[in-house]
Amino acid sequence: MKLKKFPLVWLMLLLTYSIVAQNETLNVLVFSKTQAFRHKSIPKGQEALKKLGTENKWKLTFSEDASDFNENLYQYDVLVFLNTSGDLFNDEQKKFFQNFIARGKGFVGIHAASDTEKNWPWYSAMIGAVFSNHPKIQQATLTTTLPYAQFMTTDYKTRKTTDEWYNFKEAVKPYVTVLTHIDEKSYTGGNMNGNHPITWFHHYDGGRIFYTGLGHRDEQYDDTIFLKEIKTGILWAGGKIADPKPSTKPTSLLTENLNDHWAVFIGCPHATVQNLAHVDPKSNGKTGEPLGLNNDPKQVYKIIQEGKENILHISGEIFGALTTKLEYENYHLRLQFKWGKQVWEPRLTLPKDNGILYHANGPYRTFWNVWMQSHEFQVQKNDMGDFYALGGVKATIASVPVNDGKQLGYSKTGQKNDFMSSAKSPYNSAKRGFDNENTEGEWNTLDLYCLGDKSIHVVNGKVVMVLENLKRITPDKKEIPVTKGLIQIQSEAAEAFYKDIQIQSISAFPRNILKQL
Repeated sequence: MKLKKFPLVWLMLLLTYSIVAQNETLNVLVFSKTQAFRHKSIPKGQEALKKLGTENKWKLTFSEDASDFNENLYQYDVLVFLNTSGDLFNDEQKKFFQNFIARGKGFVGIHAASDTEKNWPWYSAMIGAVFSNHPKIQQATLTTTLPYAQFMTTDYKTRKTTDEWYNFKEAVKPYVTVLTHIDEKSYTGGNMNGNHPITWFHHYDGGRIFYTGLGHRDEQYDDTIFLKEIKTGILWAGGKIADPKPSTKPTSLLTENLNDHWAVFIGCPHATVQNLAHVDPKSNGKTGEPLGLNNDPKQVYKIIQEGKENILHISGEIFGALTTKLEYENYHLRLQFKWGKQVWEPRLTLPKDNGILYHANGPYRTFWNVWMQSHEFQVQKNDMGDFYALGGVKATIASVPVNDGKQLGYSKTGQKNDFMSSAKSPYNSAKRGFDNENTEGEWNTLDLYCLGDKSIHVVNGKVVMVLENLKRITPDKKEIPVTKGLIQIQSEAAEAFYKDIQIQSISAFPRNILKQL
């Protein structure tokens, strides 16, 4: 079956939503402190942002004082770095900045924001690329990346504009979603080997990050296309525009290039991991320093081919999270899964384990320094379809006592009970209603349905778990409904294979599922 791409109708709906969302109130801090080169266009940029703020009813604050990076920072929805440069923050201010992003806030970087805090690894990873040099100011051709670009920008395929075109120290990080490239054949001085992104967005460490390399010249701040990109970047970073939705037809999330739809985060290597430098000889694989984002030297996650079919191979050797680049809401996820043979420490004598984490929010390192705050569709041998609450989430499940009353398990006629992370009462996990896993070595079909604040786990066509009142717990200990988030596929000490990973938007649960409830 040929899987369809995101259709134009969804992109047009997202553009319409952008027009509606522009009137939503946002609290925005525009920061333009410089410790290196200072752009003469900063006043012009401030003027343009003031106008956007007035038009869109945003509350704007302008600052060049790094001491503003304290607890008061959390009142803002979006932080805009307007041509900042150099090293700006002390260690305490950096912590407040990181916590701001971890709380799910937004960041918009303009031009020289990539020439800022270049020696701070967290910031460099957040921004997505680090400025290296630039040729003289000149005209170049920009090309958009479909299908994503149209929901963030005007619907041009190419356009010409004049600016100062940054080259970056290294290739732009593969975990970002690129909106616009520079055509290096259209100007002189580009040295990114023909792959030269200039505008992108991504989810990072709990927050929403948008960056554009445009914005050097005063004239850019009179360009309606550029200003629309900034406006929609702020709206998206502030959560007023959703990520692009998948089609209502199955859309493949597994291509030959893993980076097309996924980002890789690798946890802390266990002391037994071989042929890897700097492994802590006392590491239990949970509490040490993770290898981090875009750093998978052991190829824990890789695409292999069987005939013409793409297969995701998970070695399991190090705990890890394969994370979607986009957030999803109201969807049906279908995957084919089977176990491999290899197992690793620290689970040599425990059941083979894996998992699908959904509505994932917050920093990567929330649980065991590798997984986000999330609801888990457990993929464990003989426990396939169980629910686990990770990192501060909650759900209500109709359930009955099982295993001599030591646990609760899903039953459609059971009593409604709450399940919450890191808690014995209510429980932090629930057993699936019954075992419907195929014999080890055979493929299993796993379906996850998420609609509103309800989710359903299906194993080989049978509903084994139903959750409702899905919530997450904020750093302020508030319980809020959760209906969307990233999706993570675990590596948890067991070899595993996935194929036919498909996602589609839904507006109702299918009849065959409702009949089982």
